[in-house]
Amino acid sequence: MNVSVLRIELKRSIAPWAGAVVLTTALAFLYLINVASWTGTTAWTAQWTPLALWTRGLLFYLWPLVVGLGALQGLRDHRSKMSELLTSTPRPAWHRAATLAGATAMTLASAFALLVLVGGVQVFANAGYAHLGWLPISLVGALFLVAGAVLGMGAGRALPSALTPPALAMTAFVFTALMHMSLGRTRTTAMEGVEITEPNRISLLSPAVEAVRDVLVTLSASVHVGQTIWLLGIAATGFALLVAATLRARLIALTPVLACAVLALLVLPSDPRRMYVVDEAAAALVCDGPVCVTKTHQARLDDLAGPGKEALRLLHDALGSRAPVSVRENAAVLPEGSTPQWSRHTVLFDFDDEIIAAAKGEELTRALVAKGMVPGCSPVGWSGTGGDQIAQTVAAGWVLGDLRSLTGGESARLRPGGEAETRTVWKELNALPRAEQLSRINAMRAVALSCKGDAFSVLEGGAPR
Repeated sequence: MNVSVLRIELKRSIAPWAGAVVLTTALAFLYLINVASWTGTTAWTAQWTPLALWTRGLLFYLWPLVVGLGALQGLRDHRSKMSELLTSTPRPAWHRAATLAGATAMTLASAFALLVLVGGVQVFANAGYAHLGWLPISLVGALFLVAGAVLGMGAGRALPSALTPPALAMTAFVFTALMHMSLGRTRTTAMEGVEITEPNRISLLSPAVEAVRDVLVTLSASVHVGQTIWLLGIAATGFALLVAATLRARLIALTPVLACAVLALLVLPSDPRRMYVVDEAAAALVCDGPVCVTKTHQARLDDLAGPGKEALRLLHDALGSRAPVSVRENAAVLPEGSTPQWSRHTVLFDFDDEIIAAAKGEELTRALVAKGMVPGCSPVGWSGTGGDQIAQTVAAGWVLGDLRSLTGGESARLRPGGEAETRTVWKELNALPRAEQLSRINAMRAVALSCKGDAFSVLEGGAPR
């Protein structure tokens, strides 16, 4: 492509404005609106994979916008009222189409790359786990923007009307919304008969991705391949529409997108657990004696090792041979709504757990003791405010010899009246003979680890419910 022609195209088209709109809209959303993108281990600036997934998630809004802007660009020849004159020039139609599409593709890809760069600088400053597994997620995201814009240009050229850009943008938005609602979701049943929805294969045709729920989760390779096929079909159809001059040629131009949609659906996985998978390299364990974290959080191991070893010593003094022998970051990623799975021999924790996240030193030791005694049985993805939190506080106090709140705001975690219940159960437990205390604690811990019954009821001296 001639550089001077490309430079002229950039000056006389909306391509630079399209890139500017994408970049400013995305940054405004991340910095001014979406608070969730700034919290915990899945913050968009915490690690590379969450960065890539958060920026892909923004395509839910950006992609329809880009399709509409592309359609506006495609109307340029029609607005100039010189379409017939252009077709009479010796310059091939595909050459003019390539220049137009190339300028827009370059600005959109640059805007998306700059967005990733803004987050990447902060990830680098936060000592995030360095790897390249996130790169395909971002490359496919940039390709979604380019393909959407080219499709919009082709549609604008084929349907030269002032209503085409807003109609196309709205159609694209309805498409992305449906992909994340009824059309792209499959209803299933989680624990205790609670119904949830999971993404299905069709949802992967959407430019956006699921919300970032776990720092270890990434997209599988088959998703990247299937989406790339789908996007090549969109881009090919958009370009063919840009070049086509007759109704027959425009109908034939729809062939690539239809063929690639069928091919992509054959490649894309149907099982949600094969769409969003655990990054095995990021989940590999790095240990300091009996205390282990995933490679993603290796930088936090030094702060955790001391409190972790102290928590194991305290648990051994209190429980004897029944005590856990290691502390480990939980790298298992279970489906949302499922029952957690715990180990009697290992204290499993998550850096996003509210009693772990802000704790340091002695507070972290107490939090790990609490997790070793009552890890919590709230379904995955749900927050608990019931008896588990009271049992956790009392059990940690029993091991350490004093009743104190766990970091994370006990009053916010406990149900109404929970603080009074905590003190009552604590006094009743300590009034028992030591052997009976230990028996009740062991029974409570067995229920808490199996998630079969109410640990708080057992701690009160009742039968598990």
